[in-house]
Amino acid sequence: MFPPPSQVLRQREGLLADTPFPLLLHALMVEERTCTLELKVRQREKRITFEDGAPVACNSNLLHETLGKYLVEKGRLSEADYQKALAESVSSGLQLGALLVQKGLISPFDLYKQLQANLAHKLLDCFRWTDAKYRLIADVENPDATVRANTAQLILTGVSTQLPFDTVATHFTFTDERRFGQMPGVESAPKLSSKDARLFQALRQRPTFNELLERTGFDMDAVLRRLYALCLLGVAGFVEDVDARTQELAQKAPAVPAHVPEPVPTPVPVPSQAPSGTPFADEDEAARNALVGAFLNHRSLDPFALLDVPEDVQPVALRKAFLAAADRFAPLRFHTAELKEKAEGMLAAYARAYGALSEPEQNALWKKRRQAQREKARSSTGRPSTAEQFRIRTDLLDATTQFDEGKRRLEARNFAGAFEYFEYACDIDPRPLHQAHRAWARYLMKPEAHGRLALQELQELVRQEPGLEEGWAFLGDVARGEGQWALAEDALRKAFKLNPQQRRYVALIQEIARRK
Repeated sequence: MFPPPSQVLRQREGLLADTPFPLLLHALMVEERTCTLELKVRQREKRITFEDGAPVACNSNLLHETLGKYLVEKGRLSEADYQKALAESVSSGLQLGALLVQKGLISPFDLYKQLQANLAHKLLDCFRWTDAKYRLIADVENPDATVRANTAQLILTGVSTQLPFDTVATHFTFTDERRFGQMPGVESAPKLSSKDARLFQALRQRPTFNELLERTGFDMDAVLRRLYALCLLGVAGFVEDVDARTQELAQKAPAVPAHVPEPVPTPVPVPSQAPSGTPFADEDEAARNALVGAFLNHRSLDPFALLDVPEDVQPVALRKAFLAAADRFAPLRFHTAELKEKAEGMLAAYARAYGALSEPEQNALWKKRRQAQREKARSSTGRPSTAEQFRIRTDLLDATTQFDEGKRRLEARNFAGAFEYFEYACDIDPRPLHQAHRAWARYLMKPEAHGRLALQELQELVRQEPGLEEGWAFLGDVARGEGQWALAEDALRKAFKLNPQQRRYVALIQEIARRK
């Protein structure tokens, strides 16, 4: 059904049109690769860092995907605070996230959540880049893995919501007679939504694709996407593969001796109340923020800074510092899996730091690295110039700038130029507002050729985004031009309902009534 992961990764570069993004993600996950995946399409670029097969960072040249702009868009940061923090970040060299925490504009726990959401947002966007070139770059050492995406969940969500249907249909082919089933022995499966779970349960009856359509009641798009993702992740497959896997597991299972009665389990007493002692720190906001703040920062610290000890620390003092650090965020103090995992990560980091400083050769090496950093700092030119302090990266692509230029050209009746800029805005950030203007500009360029396509685009758009006034207004105007008066009147009435202050809609509705 799909090429094996080792074969997918054998080619270090290529086109996503030939090797879809979810196939690359799955191969990197199965092979547990630590590397960088570079994507380029026209002027857009992304570099995704993987650690042991999981995406841990994504650098993008799209302005709206930067952390600051993302926080502004989500309402977690004001534009004024963002601009002030950005200028200070450029002048001081501090990362924007750390600066926002330092200024009290966001808590460490909230910052971690937003970093996770921002990473997922940037990665899901890659599923749309079907015409991009990709390149696998040699393994990287110690990537900054403060956040980590769940690859299986990412594939399921990205294929279901972002991957173009044409890509799914091209790379997932089968005959009408082929039957599908649930794959046995799957240890880790992604969390399924109610819709995904309904389809997955229907696979128990080993249906054909058409039977799956009937039993779920979903449309072809929804079924094909989810089936593609589940088969790629190995939780579903053709019945021949399911049977082969079942037989393989049966052969591997240890033989059960005959006539041996099963042991009767001993009842485990259930305590009537929670055990006494120190309560879990999950609900303590200060403890939670301290843990997450330390977790976000620990990869940037060397062993001396991590354990907060001087370079001439003695063995006894080093041991006490390690025990104090290990006790500070002991995993037993946290109950939820998310916080317990971070506490375990900190404990492992403290143990590695203690081991490095306890070993004379490693200790000496870290001292040399520190000395080299101090010499480098002394040899630097000092404080950057005012121009350098406030220089903002100019290679970031901004969808808003492209969209505004498209609107300016639309007003100047340069329809081809407007379409070009609206299309570029959609490439960068496919918002419904951008897509509606692109469809409208496409129609105005050549009404006699693009009328039907513009109608289809706008109808699909308002179906997905019924609160978009511009979508209904443009749909009404295109329908008028195409002589579809009933559709035009309905669309304009809905646009007027969203914006009763716009009297143009009333005039057009009255004109349509006179035509009738």
